[in-house]
Amino acid sequence: MEVGEEFGPWLSRQLKLANRTQAELAEELGLTRAAVSAWITKRSVPRPTVMAEIAKALGTDLGTVHTRTTDTQAGLPITWYHRPGYQDGGRDGGNAAAFAFDADVQVLARETCQNSLDERLVKNGRPVRVRYTIHELTGEKLDAFRAAVLWDDLHPHYAAVSESAADQKVGRVVDAGVRDMFEKGRLILLRIDDYNASGLTGDDYDDGKFAAVVRRQLESLKSGRAAGGSYGLGKATLWATSALGMVLINSTLSVPHEGRTERRVIGRLELPWRAVDGTSYAGPAWLGRPDPETAGAEVVRSWWADEETVERLHLARDGEEPGTSFLIVGAHDVASLEQGKSDPVDDEDESGDDGTRDIRSMHRRLVEALGRDFWAAMTGGGSRLPLLETSVRTLRNGEVVIEEEKVDPTVKQPSRSRALRAFYEGTTVDRLTEAGQVALRTVPLRLPLSGGRRGTLGTHPGVLLVTAAEDDDGVPNQVHSLRGNRMTIKKSGVSGLPLGVNPFQAVLLVGHAAGDAVPFAEEAEEFLRAAEPPEHDRWGQTEELTLRWSHTAHHRISRLTTEVNTAVRELVVRPKSAGSQESAKLRKKLTVGRKGIAPKRASGPALPELDGLNADIGVDGEWRITAEVKLPRGDELPAMTPVVLLDVRSGSRPRLDWAELVAVEGCEVEDGKLRFTPRARRAVFRGSTDASGHPVRTELTRLVLELRVGTGE
Repeated sequence: MEVGEEFGPWLSRQLKLANRTQAELAEELGLTRAAVSAWITKRSVPRPTVMAEIAKALGTDLGTVHTRTTDTQAGLPITWYHRPGYQDGGRDGGNAAAFAFDADVQVLARETCQNSLDERLVKNGRPVRVRYTIHELTGEKLDAFRAAVLWDDLHPHYAAVSESAADQKVGRVVDAGVRDMFEKGRLILLRIDDYNASGLTGDDYDDGKFAAVVRRQLESLKSGRAAGGSYGLGKATLWATSALGMVLINSTLSVPHEGRTERRVIGRLELPWRAVDGTSYAGPAWLGRPDPETAGAEVVRSWWADEETVERLHLARDGEEPGTSFLIVGAHDVASLEQGKSDPVDDEDESGDDGTRDIRSMHRRLVEALGRDFWAAMTGGGSRLPLLETSVRTLRNGEVVIEEEKVDPTVKQPSRSRALRAFYEGTTVDRLTEAGQVALRTVPLRLPLSGGRRGTLGTHPGVLLVTAAEDDDGVPNQVHSLRGNRMTIKKSGVSGLPLGVNPFQAVLLVGHAAGDAVPFAEEAEEFLRAAEPPEHDRWGQTEELTLRWSHTAHHRISRLTTEVNTAVRELVVRPKSAGSQESAKLRKKLTVGRKGIAPKRASGPALPELDGLNADIGVDGEWRITAEVKLPRGDELPAMTPVVLLDVRSGSRPRLDWAELVAVEGCEVEDGKLRFTPRARRAVFRGSTDASGHPVRTELTRLVLELRVGTGE
């Protein structure tokens, strides 16, 4: 049972909510004002017989007064508060933070699951459980939900947004969401529940997790230094995924607030600037109980809802375990439509369509994203337990459409989860000799000194795991890099692999993921966290990295990548054997272009030159080339353009277009040109030709690869 709030503070708030004074209550009860004051200051409590009179005076039942786990319904009702327009005439066309991410349920899964991981209660050793519920409402169920969120009060605001939709990007999205709800008679709710998490603790307005999520932008108050987020932008994905800009929240707190923990409820609406009945509104709005301590009691705050209210708002949680439920109202998955790929669900015979195709696709994409990005957090072994459990279920008007599906990392990522489990269980080997083995190497991350000082703070030994790939792993020959919260941060290929190498998968563990007792684990967490952009999908140069360390600090990460690639090659490349090989046949078809041998110059800057090449033919008939460049000494090297040509017997060589050109190490690609890292001695880039532009079949061609100064013309 939830422990109720102390009687004095509870009674004081009820009087404020009802806009009544202590003297008025004392008069109604036939007591002195001093007696009521003694209750409020906690010097005494009323007798049981007086409790019944207090309940009558407050317009509630005796049980509410005794338990004090919710507010009375007397006084100010739940309502929407819309932030007034700016007095200087300024206008916001929406929340800019929402544009940092796509309206994509896979992006939503990545950001929300990361936030839940960061708020896991660690002392009990249990994982945080995150459940995604897709729920489509139609008919009477939809009407009842609209009544619960006070839709009639919101309608004038949505109508004002629709009128100006042609001039606002956010307005167009909202207008389409409203039309979809009324024209198709449906509304999709997407709820994210986490359990064994801290919940939205803290005051409504002061510093705390509640205010950081509900009231503020660009503020991140995470529970640990190994947390994934640092920008305070991830929560914006919740509102970005709502076509109506509406998210409702119910939190069970790990630390009591106002003496209570359960059913702390609030809603937030993100709309662009609008004018309703001659009054301008800035954008956001909140659903809550008017705060009598604010001017005119206009601003609303969270309220302690009863069980009936959370049921009507589709916010009821399972049990009393701490955590938060976020309900996205009008969820849409625009990114899935933009992919332009055929959905196997949509290709089924439409005669059997029950109107659930959209939610089925959403279900599938959520499961896919959770398995791809959080397989490591869901993997345990030895003495290390999983940090995370995830599941997805899909409903329609309360009826099950797809049963709850628990995401299993051994199914979604069999090779990588096997590698991580072997590390936890201490069953790794030094070199791969048999199928199913996992090889381990340590790779150094040399941490710089902060504040722009020269030198190295220390060397953090990252852990590299390599194992054979399986068909269900997806793209082979990839390195997945992760740190303390075990969310996949970086996915990258390995440069310089010869043709014919056995498919493999690799995992790089750094920071606390490599082990809490590993040297400089805490410092590595801090450094790499600063090297992540808001999307948390790579490590590289960021403003925070430059400000806290130096403008060259990201070179330490480049060196780590070089160490990883070298170690992987040593583990997976088979020794060269005599005789003809397929790789040799292809290599003969790819040569380095040289326009004659020029006499040596006595002076002048040396140019980068191609030093090594590997190639194969892709499934679409494209040439896939990996090239190594030898760099001369020098702080500033000219930009070079890689040019791929068809080798012909006579006439000019036809030039092929690049479909993809990416830097691997020691360089960056900018507008098709290579810009080399200062003081690097070696660079690697990878490219694929555009097969649609090949004049003849790829198997019948020979290529010449040239490096040209400048634009390459």
